[in-house]
Amino acid sequence: MKNLILMFLFCSQLLLAQSPATATNEEAATQQVQETLSQEELDKRAKIQELKLQINEIRLKLEDNILLKRYSNYIAYRQISDELFRLEEAYKQYETKKGEKYKELEYQTSNKIRIKKNELELIAEYKDSPIGNLINPPEIQKSEPVTNPFGIINAYSDIKKLENNKVRFKKLYEDIEELTELLEKKIFLNLELYEIEPTEALQLRINFLMQQKKDFNMVLEIVSTTNNVYSRKIEQVILEIQSQISNQVEKSVKIFMTVFVLLIASFLIKLTLKRYFFQNENYYMVNKIINFVIVFLVIMVVLFSYIDNVSYLVTILGFASAGIAIALKDWFMSIFGWMVIVTSGSIHVGDRIKVQRDGIQAVGDVLDISLFKITIREDITLTSYTTNRRTGRIFFIPNNYIFSELIANYTHADLRTVWDGIDITITFDSNYKKAQHIAKEILKQYSKGYTDITRKQLSKMRSKYSLRATGVEPRVYTFVEPYGIVISSWYLTNSYAALALRSTMSPEILEAFMKEDDIHIAYPTQSINLQSTPREMPKDLQQESHYGKA
Repeated sequence: MKNLILMFLFCSQLLLAQSPATATNEEAATQQVQETLSQEELDKRAKIQELKLQINEIRLKLEDNILLKRYSNYIAYRQISDELFRLEEAYKQYETKKGEKYKELEYQTSNKIRIKKNELELIAEYKDSPIGNLINPPEIQKSEPVTNPFGIINAYSDIKKLENNKVRFKKLYEDIEELTELLEKKIFLNLELYEIEPTEALQLRINFLMQQKKDFNMVLEIVSTTNNVYSRKIEQVILEIQSQISNQVEKSVKIFMTVFVLLIASFLIKLTLKRYFFQNENYYMVNKIINFVIVFLVIMVVLFSYIDNVSYLVTILGFASAGIAIALKDWFMSIFGWMVIVTSGSIHVGDRIKVQRDGIQAVGDVLDISLFKITIREDITLTSYTTNRRTGRIFFIPNNYIFSELIANYTHADLRTVWDGIDITITFDSNYKKAQHIAKEILKQYSKGYTDITRKQLSKMRSKYSLRATGVEPRVYTFVEPYGIVISSWYLTNSYAALALRSTMSPEILEAFMKEDDIHIAYPTQSINLQSTPREMPKDLQQESHYGKA
């Protein structure tokens, strides 16, 4: 194009020299050519600027690319390897030469070699891979076999981990693919720029980009093949784990159905036997035997379903028992105590219990039953009045006390009443039969409601316990004591308000006794003789006294 323009200018000058008349037209033509050249230069500069902007845009996209940063370590490893090779060759030459100068050079070169080797160790993962260890997919760890329902949770966790590894490696493949596309676009733009404005620096940059693209194409091919194999392997492992989960779920359902059938069978057997053993001791014993057999069968079903060799279980329990006996005895015994409390239902939250240990008594309501202790809060009771003389405290009772100490439950099995007694002593000459009748009438009046409630509650307890003496009517006993006749009145009262009813009935009985002329309250008395006249000495003592004086 430039040659055509120059030829056009030369021809125009010749014509201008031959014909002065056409000088004006030739000058106009020359000006037009110059304007054409200026416009072409402007278009060229605009094209260069546009290409540089596009190249810079790609550069900004790749600025924080982790793959390119890893590739820089790969380039550094190769450069350091070349430097190390040159240093080792120089070191071999210095070894063969003599002189202080070469010894010093040998020593310096040896230090440099050691430094380069340390640098190579730091980036050793980039020896054969432009992206280091990322080229290798995450290791597929062997998952634990699903042998029980709790292993299902770990199995799903392993599946989630495998799927994440699969997605992560696939994302690496997509990132490399995107990077190669950007590098190819960048090379194309630089080649286009080189055609317009060829420079040595641009040529070097194009060569580096082409080598970079070549390396990443190699990595892309490797990762692509690895990704296909890795994905199929993960899918196979996931299918195996899912198969184990399905088998375990099916096995658990079968065990659950077996246990459910056993429970239904036990319920039907109890319901049938209840018609033949109507609330007596035989039914109680049969009920206990059925419960024991059902629990034993359930344990056997679970053991033989999940334990291949039961002897292992015996061995483990033997070592565990020995360890518990030697150390942490109280701690583990509290856990076992908690298990006994929960499974047996002997104590519930809200029950009123009494605990005795080392002469200390505490009566209160259960606030909480934790893994290691029972928490109770004292209330105002007869124990508080006669023994502690204080109340309202919070007691923490270790669960292992249930094996070694006395724990009384005032409200077990919904039985919310207890027997309480009032003792009043009358004189020996009192009409004790009338006193018995008066006391019994007052007891019936105040405890009738509790008597009816207790009768219903005891009737319900027959299905669980063997009850023989189930009388609930008030009782009055008579005892002969050194100071008089004791009228002992016993009655049923609310476990939570026994002291209140006792406080109400005691003055009521006392007042009824005092209204009767033939009933007198007895209490310890003492007579003191205050006579001032001295008694005469017996005659025999007087004679002895006389003889003594003689």
